[in-house]
Amino acid sequence: MATTPVSTDEITVLQGALAAEYAAVYGYGVVGAYLSGQERGAAMSDWQLHQDARDTLTGMIGKLGGTPVAASAAYDLPFSVDSVASARRLAAVIEEGVTRAYLGVVAVGNAKVRTFGALAMQGPANRAIAWGGSPTAFPGMTSAPAGAATDR
Repeated sequence: MATTPVSTDEITVLQGALAAEYAAVYGYGVVGAYLSGQERGAAMSDWQLHQDARDTLTGMIGKLGGTPVAASAAYDLPFSVDSVASARRLAAVIEEGVTRAYLGVVAVGNAKVRTFGALAMQGPANRAIAWGGSPTAFPGMTSAPAGAATDR
């Protein structure tokens, strides 16, 4: 069975998802500093999930012939984080950003890469809702996925 070659554009969108994962790892370091108890545990779990996704994307891009983008030394946060409430809001914003990055991957022509993006965006979309983000219906859906919202 022949495989469809991956284009430079497809590697570029994977690089965008990798950049979003790097930013998420950084951002969860800030989020975790303001949370305690069960919420801190959830943030640490999400932080680890983003590290795993970062590693998966790094390996994937390399196997497809690309050179993975490097992480930045620091990232600008979209707003000041100085409380539990703003930390929760940052977690939701992080997850929404990662979801958008994977949505770009879903738009590529290569079916394997597109499937990867579709599966990879489900976790961040659900975590965004769990952190209090606003659910957005995906094309073909009239509302957020059933069971997507969980309390943190």
